Amino acid sequence: MSQVFRRKAKKTTLWSNIWKIILMVALPLMIVILAVAITGIGYTLQYNAILNNVTTASDFNQNFKDDVDLKMYYYVIDSQYSVGLPTKEVQFAKTIAQKLIDTTTKKESLRAISSVMNLCHTLEDKMQQIAKTTEYDSRVDQLEKNIYILTDLIQSYMSTYLYYEAGHLKALQSTMIRNMIIIMVVIVILSLVLLYFLLTKSRKLSHKIVDPIDRICERLEAIGKGSLLVCPPIQADVEEVQLLSDGIENMVGHLKRQIDKNTQQEKQRRRTELALLQAQINPHFLYNTLDTIIWLIESGEIGEAVKMVSSLSNYFRFSLSRGKNVITLAEEEQHIRSYLEIQQMRYRDLMDYHIDIPDSLKCYILPKLTLQPLVENALYHGLKNRRRKGFIRLTGRAEEDLLVLEVEDDGPGMTPQRLQEVKTSLTEEDKREGFGLRTVHQRIQILFGPEYGLQVESTPDVGTRIIVTIPMKTSDKEIAL
Repeated sequence: MSQVFRRKAKKTTLWSNIWKIILMVALPLMIVILAVAITGIGYTLQYNAILNNVTTASDFNQNFKDDVDLKMYYYVIDSQYSVGLPTKEVQFAKTIAQKLIDTTTKKESLRAISSVMNLCHTLEDKMQQIAKTTEYDSRVDQLEKNIYILTDLIQSYMSTYLYYEAGHLKALQSTMIRNMIIIMVVIVILSLVLLYFLLTKSRKLSHKIVDPIDRICERLEAIGKGSLLVCPPIQADVEEVQLLSDGIENMVGHLKRQIDKNTQQEKQRRRTELALLQAQINPHFLYNTLDTIIWLIESGEIGEAVKMVSSLSNYFRFSLSRGKNVITLAEEEQHIRSYLEIQQMRYRDLMDYHIDIPDSLKCYILPKLTLQPLVENALYHGLKNRRRKGFIRLTGRAEEDLLVLEVEDDGPGMTPQRLQEVKTSLTEEDKREGFGLRTVHQRIQILFGPEYGLQVESTPDVGTRIIVTIPMKTSDKEIAL
């Protein structure tokens, strides 16, 4: 019980299996794509920041020292070209330095640009100090010892800043290329792993689906060939395939029950036909026999009358057969012998007969009233249609595992057209003629199979032979009654 529960618990739908595979493949890919995107965005932001710093630093006047030194020289010597202190140049340098301080992250670069800012402040102070000095020599001395040195340092530190930032930009570019190569290698490896995983899972899923379906196809092929035995449903891990197998087995079970029901109904119909056949034979036969007995008594042939009554008693005793529908060949022979004895007394100038059935065959069984309709057919449709005395022969023989019985008469026989009509009447229900032969033929096929039954052979002016073919069975348990 626990194993059945575990087996049922493991069943999943086809869509859930496919969805699991999709998630197992899609989630790692999404994570990798997200990581690549974040890494790329981070590198891009860093690269743009450094590039902006380099661009901003490039806006710094490369002639800053020469311009400031010249303007300060004109200012110190009080030249006609003097436009005052070059505070605008210094202020512009401070603005650039402040922007770079706000966006710079590397220590070396930040140290250099901070030095530029401090030197600009010092340069402004020195410029104001010169402005307050009135002595020419002192002003010149301050110009040479302070201004020229400070402007040279500012321009030098700005160049140092550019050098560091350019180096950082190049290092970042190399790091980006190296890391992107590593990421691409990781993506390729991960893709190969995911592809292998996908193929493995797909193969397992396909086996879960295809293998049970192959077995279902084999089952359907067997059903198509007539195998209607109800089998346990094919176990599958996929719910849809399991439902398909369960549905097929339920269908086979329903079909088998319906066929069994129809078979029982057909058997019941055959029993009814058999009873009808007996009802048709017995009263007619009994009336004629009793008339013959009366005629014998009136004629003074008491011995013949007694013999005929004895044969009639045996005939009906074997007809009843204790209610059995299947009897031995020995019982059927006694039944036929009683029938022929009675008919020979009635038609002593019309017929003679011979029964040749080996004792080794008399233990085998056959449906009751198999031979009597054939013998009656030989008498009434064969011998009575000719003017001279006729002969009926009943023989039996074994052919491999078959029991072959033949009823032969030397009557007028049948034309090929009439013979074909009789053969057709054996299988066509709507034919009114040949009721007795058709009933015997179909009862044999129902009990033993479609390969058994009657064969009719006839030659005009020679006679007719009816061949009964049945398997050698010794017990009614071996056949489906």
